[in-house]
Amino acid sequence: MQVAASLFAGMLILAAAVFILVGCLVCYGLVRYRARAGAGEPAQTFGSRKLETIWTVVPLILVTGLFIATLRAMALIDAPSQPGRAADLIVTGHQWWWQARYSNGAVTAGEVHIPAGKRLLVQVESADVIHDFWVPHLARKMDAVPGRSSYIWLEADAPGTWDGACSEFCGTQHAWMRFIVVAEPEAAFSVWLNHLAEPAATPSTEPAAQGALLFQQKKCGDCHAIAGTGARGESGPDLTHVATRRYLGGTISPNTSDNLARWSASPQSMKPGNRMPDQPLSDAERTAIASYLETLQ
Repeated sequence: MQVAASLFAGMLILAAAVFILVGCLVCYGLVRYRARAGAGEPAQTFGSRKLETIWTVVPLILVTGLFIATLRAMALIDAPSQPGRAADLIVTGHQWWWQARYSNGAVTAGEVHIPAGKRLLVQVESADVIHDFWVPHLARKMDAVPGRSSYIWLEADAPGTWDGACSEFCGTQHAWMRFIVVAEPEAAFSVWLNHLAEPAATPSTEPAAQGALLFQQKKCGDCHAIAGTGARGESGPDLTHVATRRYLGGTISPNTSDNLARWSASPQSMKPGNRMPDQPLSDAERTAIASYLETLQ
């Protein structure tokens, strides 16, 4: 982020200096060569090798300097694949949500957690079409291309939460293919990361147990995975710790009990065109499934 900010600030200062110089020259010309009463036609000058050389060489030097500075910034920001070093996490774009998988097996969707003040190597991939991973506050964009892995450094100077989005048009719900990046103190991040690597908790109440049974009977595990159970689906988000997430459906709604129940039965009413079809669930069934999902902390 700092590298990109410094490059932008340098270009802005240079542009301001050029603007001021040109403005001053224009004002000088208006005053120096203005029409005067009784003055004749000013002498005409046809070409000046000295001036032509200056206004050709100086811009060339400036543009060359900007080009070199840009290449240097790109080299510092880009994270090439390094032999022998595994990525700290893999971010995969799906239509229309993001998955983050960490090296210890922890998986989440719709949000990426990172330790503040530490640079992580992120591998960016796509499961279907071309997407683009972009967190404006953290600067660098990176295309997610099917069948190809790209790499990016992700780092936040201080704790905070920032919005991210897909910046490559990818279909009906491209505008709602959003996510958040949560930067936490390293100790808090480690606690979160270790917890997400644990299997799902066993339901401890009757409604949750009934919801777990319905989850199995309705074949929800064909699309979703829940570690520690028979659910092994990969086409939808991993639900092992879904209740810890702040949002549902690519940040389209807060993760509340009512929204969980509504999404379980009628996802198309919340995010038309998404890959999950509406489910023929009764009110009691969707409430039971939401009760179960709420236990997946």
